[in-house]
Amino acid sequence: MTATDTAQTAPGGDAPGGATPGGDASGGTTSGGTTSGGDAPPARLTPRLKLVLVILLAAQFMLAVDFSILNVALPVIGEGLGFDLANLQWIATSFALCAAGFTLLFGRIADLFGRRRLFLGGLVVLGAASLLGGVATSPELLIVARVFQGLATAAVTPAGLSLLTTSFPEGPLREKALGLNGALMSAGFTTGAVLGGVLTDLLSWRWAFFINVPVALLVLVAAVVVIKESRPDERPKPDLPGAVSVTLGLLAVVFGLTQAGEHGWGSPTALISLAAGVLLLLVFYAVERRAEAPLVPLGVLGRRTVAWGNIAGLIAFLTETSLVFLMTLYLQKVLGFSPLAAGLSFGVLGIGTVVGGTLAPRVIGRIGTRSTLIVGGTVQTVATAALIGLGDDRSWMWLLLTGTFVGGVGNMLVIVGFMVTATTGLPDREQGLATGLATMTQQIGITMGTPVMSAVATAAVTGAGAAGILGGLKVAIAVNAAIVLAGTLAAALFLRRAAPASR
Repeated sequence: MTATDTAQTAPGGDAPGGATPGGDASGGTTSGGTTSGGDAPPARLTPRLKLVLVILLAAQFMLAVDFSILNVALPVIGEGLGFDLANLQWIATSFALCAAGFTLLFGRIADLFGRRRLFLGGLVVLGAASLLGGVATSPELLIVARVFQGLATAAVTPAGLSLLTTSFPEGPLREKALGLNGALMSAGFTTGAVLGGVLTDLLSWRWAFFINVPVALLVLVAAVVVIKESRPDERPKPDLPGAVSVTLGLLAVVFGLTQAGEHGWGSPTALISLAAGVLLLLVFYAVERRAEAPLVPLGVLGRRTVAWGNIAGLIAFLTETSLVFLMTLYLQKVLGFSPLAAGLSFGVLGIGTVVGGTLAPRVIGRIGTRSTLIVGGTVQTVATAALIGLGDDRSWMWLLLTGTFVGGVGNMLVIVGFMVTATTGLPDREQGLATGLATMTQQIGITMGTPVMSAVATAAVTGAGAAGILGGLKVAIAVNAAIVLAGTLAAALFLRRAAPASR
């Protein structure tokens, strides 16, 4: 471990190699990623930076809403368009495959060919795909719309995040921006679940698609005016073998995870897909070792902050999203809540994540990113473990609401700490790659969590009826808490201690 790597854990430290920690994508950054005219990065939010922040956060919030807005509406969509029950999963799977499988590739493309260009192009595709989904008259047309929505998400998310990290210098401004981004992202997941039920009940499932169109158009127009291009002066030769192998590998892994969730971990399709994905990712690693201009420089993957930061993020997304799945089963199968009432119950979790995202920059400023990861993980572990005490009647709602609120605060501390850690110490020219890796981590964690916890809960069900289901859920909750604890211990052991940046 080099001294440079150690310095990367400092939340307010300088980028290695003398690179400027953060340029201003609103106009103060040249294509090379340094501030124009040798000016120092801004120390406070200027009016223009505030506009940039609002635009980028609006885009991320919209994408987060898009992840969960169709969950409640799936049965209604199936009936309306004539989906077979076996094929209904493809409404979610087609989106997840593209959103996770292409995000690393698009993140690197943003670095090489222009973050603003990819961001704007992705918004155009998202708006058009959402309109197509809203007017779809057949299952095939809806799946095409979901594929393009997934591709747009894979482009806009890392491009938007890299615009954010290159707009704000390392330290308080970036931590504040990433804290707000994390809070709005989690609030978007919750909002999507509630909004999907409301729109489906009051209007039509088609409005779950239509609602994206005016929002995407508004963000697109504002971004064209406010955000300037950011890309390198020289473009290396594209690493096509690396691009193909990593994209196919990620697609196979995500497909295998979705099949495991649908058909169980013993499914031949799931096992073959997962094995093929691992093999392709090993091929990708071998290609990158020999590539003249690798898609993902192995030196970046070897940085302790990037590697362990992304592991912490993977665990954070895997555990909290799967806990929502477990609590949904508890509310509906054990307590007898309706789907809409169960969705509304998670509003408390949404409030907790907003509180956590708001507090995270201050906590990082006081104790540093490593300690924030440890504190947040510990809080989430304790809050999750407390849910093992849930009973089989509605008098236990106080414990569920308290546990999910406190756990949401802790989880968001980890997520913001992960984003700061995984993007700190890298020059602007690699921010698209860093945010692409972080986005990939997020997508795989979300995709992996539900099938893992579903398998644990199903295997642990002790009998028929609510009591048997509750027994299985308690085992899965215990496993969930243990995974969070393992991630917290890993952060404590493998991330170097760094003094908090002076404020």
